[in-house]
Amino acid sequence: MRYTLAVLWLSGAALAQTGAPSPGGKWISNLKQFDRNNYQRLELAVEGSKLTGKLGRDTLEGTFENGRIEAGIKPNPQTAIQLEGRLEGDRITGTAAYTRGTDHMEFGWEAHREPPAGGAPRTHTFEPTEFHHYFSGAIEPALHVNPGDTVKTWSVDAGGTDPKGIRRTLGGNPLTGPFYIEGAMPGDTLAVHFNRIRLNRDTAISDAPIVDSALDPDYVKDRGKIGDYDADWKLDREAGFAALQKPTERMKDYRVPLAPMLGCVGVAPQGGMRYGSGFLGSFGGNMDYNQLREGVTVYLPVYVPGALLFVGDGHAAQGAGELTGDALETSMDIEFTVEVQVGGAPDAPRFESGEYLMASGIAGSIDEAFRNATTNLVRWVQKKYGLNAAEASSVLGTAMVYDVAEVVDPSVHVVAKVPKTVLAVIRPAN
Repeated sequence: MRYTLAVLWLSGAALAQTGAPSPGGKWISNLKQFDRNNYQRLELAVEGSKLTGKLGRDTLEGTFENGRIEAGIKPNPQTAIQLEGRLEGDRITGTAAYTRGTDHMEFGWEAHREPPAGGAPRTHTFEPTEFHHYFSGAIEPALHVNPGDTVKTWSVDAGGTDPKGIRRTLGGNPLTGPFYIEGAMPGDTLAVHFNRIRLNRDTAISDAPIVDSALDPDYVKDRGKIGDYDADWKLDREAGFAALQKPTERMKDYRVPLAPMLGCVGVAPQGGMRYGSGFLGSFGGNMDYNQLREGVTVYLPVYVPGALLFVGDGHAAQGAGELTGDALETSMDIEFTVEVQVGGAPDAPRFESGEYLMASGIAGSIDEAFRNATTNLVRWVQKKYGLNAAEASSVLGTAMVYDVAEVVDPSVHVVAKVPKTVLAVIRPAN
């Protein structure tokens, strides 16, 4: 059974008639359900001894006297929460009693004041010395940044090799980060604007055979084993193309246009989960979408305070689906700017370029991923432009484009996208 739990707390400035601290203002609350954290924004107001406010979307009413809070919340007619706690400086500690019908439970509760805005945007140059192989909220942040700040950094390639060709860590998509974004809270949307995604060396590693899961079994059987074939590449950054380092006679003139992209962009997953850096899901992760390039904004749901943003898995180029299991894997220089949009967390990642709105569908099969991508985009377009279901159907039914982003990792990734030129005649709702 899933319950919506609400609680509140306070601390702060002075109560006029007593000189005692007041809980008025903005807070970050945490209702601890055994070993599980439940973070929400809390806003409180005090008038005399009367206390009012909101925890998430739920309204709170109660009293504040002599540093003590007593308050109640009614999330719905069947549920009641009684709160008791004490203000201790800029923190609150206490308990919450939850009642629904005959069910009764008690939880611990704590809160701290929401930190003030960080002032003028700053640019941080981050030199990574440690790389991670998991998307997880249990990893200590490598750097704290404020919304509006820019980070300049770099990543090793999928095998763990840096821009100078030195092996720095184990392979398997090592990640740079995580970056803690101040003020980001569960339920928010993290917007990551990628200002620069640039190659920083002249080699890339890859692999030869198309993965069996992308082929008919008969072809796999007929193909047999691939012999002595070198699938590594040299990158001509000045001319803008890649060529095989040791091509066969038939491949000596084959060239691939360079199109630098990031395979991995993700935040800490929900529910305390930990996923390897090869996985993808609603948190982003190893999405391997070849349009995640310089100039694109990625929108991700926030599941833990600070979001904890990871980046990595640079590719010099990649065809749709990453069919060989490896693109042109290389290290990458990365620059991004972060923004926090309060609330509105999407169910799955979204992307925006100068040309398209793009929405992910990530699932165990291509048909389910297709449906998820379509649903993600239609919800986004309806909300962004204030359209009803019929109006959105007319737009997407005449203009939808699909990309198969990834077919070789634990989940399939399909992207639904709509050209911005189609939407230009419709005024956004907000």
